[in-house]
Amino acid sequence: MNIYTVSLFGHRSLLNPLSAEENLEREVYKILKSHGYVNFLIGRTGEFDLMAALTIRRVMKTYSRINCSLTLVLPYQNSNVENHKDSFLNLYDEIEICQYSMESHYKSAFQARNQNMVDRSDLVLCCIEHQSGGAYRTVQYAQQKECQIINLAE
Repeated sequence: MNIYTVSLFGHRSLLNPLSAEENLEREVYKILKSHGYVNFLIGRTGEFDLMAALTIRRVMKTYSRINCSLTLVLPYQNSNVENHKDSFLNLYDEIEICQYSMESHYKSAFQARNQNMVDRSDLVLCCIEHQSGGAYRTVQYAQQKECQIINLAE
Protein backbone atom coordinates (compact mmCIF):
# COMPACT_ATOMS: atom_id res chain seq x y z
CA MET A 1 0.00 0.00 0.00
CA ASN A 2 1.32 3.43 -0.96
CA ILE A 3 1.08 5.83 2.01
CA TYR A 4 0.95 9.58 1.44
CA THR A 5 2.40 11.32 4.50
CA VAL A 6 1.49 14.85 5.58
CA SER A 7 3.18 16.71 8.45
CA LEU A 8 1.58 19.71 10.12
CA PHE A 9 3.36 22.65 11.78
CA GLY A 10 2.21 26.00 13.10
CA HIS A 11 2.87 28.65 15.69
CA ARG A 12 1.83 28.10 19.30
CA SER A 13 -0.56 31.06 19.06
CA LEU A 14 -2.46 31.96 15.91
CA LEU A 15 -3.46 35.44 14.80
CA ASN A 16 -6.44 34.18 12.79
CA PRO A 17 -7.40 30.67 13.96
CA LEU A 18 -10.78 30.57 12.22
CA SER A 19 -9.25 31.29 8.82
CA ALA A 20 -6.52 28.71 9.42
CA GLU A 21 -9.13 26.11 10.41
CA GLU A 22 -11.24 26.76 7.30
CA ASN A 23 -8.17 26.55 5.04
CA LEU A 24 -7.00 23.36 6.76
CA GLU A 25 -10.40 21.70 6.43
CA ARG A 26 -10.44 22.46 2.69
CA GLU A 27 -6.89 21.13 2.18
CA VAL A 28 -7.46 17.96 4.23
CA TYR A 29 -10.57 17.18 2.21
CA LYS A 30 -8.63 17.62 -1.07
CA ILE A 31 -5.79 15.43 0.20
CA LEU A 32 -8.15 12.64 1.30
CA LYS A 33 -9.92 12.73 -2.07
CA SER A 34 -6.63 12.59 -4.00
CA HIS A 35 -4.71 9.81 -2.24
CA GLY A 36 -5.29 6.19 -1.38
CA TYR A 37 -4.03 6.19 2.21
CA VAL A 38 -2.96 9.29 4.12
CA ASN A 39 -1.00 9.43 7.37
CA PHE A 40 -1.08 12.81 9.12
CA LEU A 41 1.83 13.48 11.50
CA ILE A 42 1.37 16.15 14.15
CA GLY A 43 2.81 17.37 17.44
CA ARG A 44 0.89 18.77 20.37
CA THR A 45 2.66 21.93 21.40
CA GLY A 46 0.24 24.77 20.93
CA GLU A 47 -2.97 26.19 19.55
CA PHE A 48 -2.30 25.18 15.93
CA ASP A 49 -1.54 21.54 16.75
CA LEU A 50 -4.72 20.97 18.74
CA MET A 51 -6.89 22.84 16.23
CA ALA A 52 -5.35 20.84 13.37
CA ALA A 53 -5.86 17.49 15.11
CA LEU A 54 -9.51 18.28 15.87
CA THR A 55 -10.11 19.51 12.31
CA ILE A 56 -8.52 16.44 10.72
CA ARG A 57 -10.56 14.13 12.96
CA ARG A 58 -13.77 16.03 12.08
CA VAL A 59 -13.06 15.80 8.34
CA MET A 60 -12.28 12.09 8.68
CA LYS A 61 -15.63 11.49 10.41
CA THR A 62 -17.62 13.77 8.10
CA TYR A 63 -16.47 11.94 4.99
CA SER A 64 -16.34 8.49 6.65
CA ARG A 65 -12.72 8.10 5.64
CA ILE A 66 -11.02 5.01 6.97
CA ASN A 67 -8.11 5.30 4.55
CA CYS A 68 -6.20 7.68 6.80
CA SER A 69 -4.63 7.95 10.23
CA LEU A 70 -3.63 10.71 12.62
CA THR A 71 -0.35 10.13 14.45
CA LEU A 72 0.83 12.18 17.42
CA VAL A 73 4.62 12.40 17.21
CA LEU A 74 6.32 13.28 20.49
CA PRO A 75 9.98 14.33 20.81
CA TYR A 76 10.41 12.24 23.97
CA GLN A 77 8.42 10.27 26.52
CA ASN A 78 5.70 12.41 28.11
CA SER A 79 4.21 11.38 31.46
CA ASN A 80 0.99 13.35 30.80
CA VAL A 81 0.40 11.40 27.60
CA GLU A 82 1.39 8.11 29.23
CA ASN A 83 -0.91 8.70 32.22
CA HIS A 84 -3.88 9.63 30.00
CA LYS A 85 -3.15 7.42 27.01
CA ASP A 86 -6.79 6.37 26.54
CA SER A 87 -7.88 10.01 26.28
CA PHE A 88 -5.17 10.76 23.74
CA LEU A 89 -6.11 7.70 21.70
CA ASN A 90 -9.64 9.10 21.39
CA LEU A 91 -8.16 11.84 19.21
CA TYR A 92 -5.06 10.20 17.71
CA ASP A 93 -4.88 6.81 16.05
CA GLU A 94 -1.31 6.29 17.18
CA ILE A 95 1.20 7.87 19.55
CA GLU A 96 4.80 7.70 18.44
CA ILE A 97 7.99 8.69 20.26
CA CYS A 98 10.54 10.00 17.74
CA GLN A 99 13.76 8.04 18.25
CA TYR A 100 15.77 10.67 16.36
CA SER A 101 14.83 13.43 18.81
CA MET A 102 15.32 11.21 21.86
CA GLU A 103 18.98 10.96 20.87
CA SER A 104 19.27 14.77 20.62
CA HIS A 105 20.05 17.28 23.34
CA TYR A 106 16.80 18.10 25.16
CA LYS A 107 16.96 21.75 24.04
CA SER A 108 16.92 20.71 20.39
CA ALA A 109 14.52 17.75 20.72
CA PHE A 110 11.49 19.53 19.23
CA GLN A 111 13.41 20.76 16.19
CA ALA A 112 14.97 17.31 15.70
CA ARG A 113 11.48 15.74 15.86
CA ASN A 114 10.13 18.30 13.39
CA GLN A 115 12.97 17.68 10.93
CA ASN A 116 12.40 13.93 11.16
CA MET A 117 8.70 14.47 10.41
CA VAL A 118 9.60 16.59 7.34
CA ASP A 119 12.04 13.92 6.15
CA ARG A 120 9.19 11.37 6.18
CA SER A 121 6.65 13.63 4.46
CA ASP A 122 5.31 14.08 0.96
CA LEU A 123 3.62 17.34 1.99
CA VAL A 124 3.95 19.89 4.77
CA LEU A 125 0.82 21.78 5.81
CA CYS A 126 1.76 24.77 7.91
CA CYS A 127 0.35 27.95 9.38
CA ILE A 128 3.23 30.42 9.35
CA GLU A 129 2.17 33.96 10.20
CA HIS A 130 5.57 35.43 11.13
CA GLN A 131 9.22 34.72 10.42
CA SER A 132 10.39 33.40 13.76
CA GLY A 133 9.98 30.37 15.99
CA GLY A 134 10.28 26.63 15.65
CA ALA A 135 7.51 26.21 13.08
CA TYR A 136 9.12 28.84 10.86
CA ARG A 137 12.54 27.11 11.15
CA THR A 138 10.90 23.79 10.33
CA VAL A 139 9.33 25.19 7.16
CA GLN A 140 12.71 26.64 6.16
CA TYR A 141 14.12 23.13 6.58
CA ALA A 142 11.28 21.71 4.43
CA GLN A 143 12.11 24.29 1.73
CA GLN A 144 15.75 23.19 1.77
CA LYS A 145 14.59 19.59 1.35
CA GLU A 146 12.36 20.73 -1.55
CA CYS A 147 9.29 19.30 0.15
CA GLN A 148 5.90 20.44 -1.10
CA ILE A 149 4.55 23.07 1.32
CA ILE A 150 1.12 24.66 1.72
CA ASN A 151 0.91 27.62 4.09
CA LEU A 152 -2.62 27.86 5.47
CA ALA A 153 -1.99 31.45 6.59
CA GLU A 154 -1.60 32.71 3.01
